[in-house]
Amino acid sequence: MDVVYTAAATATGRDGRAVSSDGRLDLKLAFPPALGGNGEGTNPEQLFAAGYAACFASALGAAGRASKVDTRDASVTAEVGIGPDGDSFGLTVTLRIELPDTIDAAAGRELVDRAHQLCPYSKATRGNIEVDLVIE
Repeated sequence: MDVVYTAAATATGRDGRAVSSDGRLDLKLAFPPALGGNGEGTNPEQLFAAGYAACFASALGAAGRASKVDTRDASVTAEVGIGPDGDSFGLTVTLRIELPDTIDAAAGRELVDRAHQLCPYSKATRGNIEVDLVIE
């Protein structure tokens, strides 16, 4: 693979800061209340959800363009769950995809399935965590 862009960020832990190498991202991190924290910062699950939603929406756009289907009004919400998994923790993802009313159910399912094949986040998680695709 020819790498065309590399993002770099440094974190000081779940209860610290995350800063990108270019300084555009500079966030206070905190455990969410559900994990015993005060919730006064963002957390890795929120960051992962935002990245996955944006990436999947982009892949959906690419799938739509390839099929000559307008997906500009589509949106993707990623829900990232964390919980005990044996002696550590694991993640789950639900992607909630809202498609324009002009796309029928069968064509919508094909586009979402194609986007799931194209999206780098989907590729990275495939076989590692449960990802549920819900078309709303």
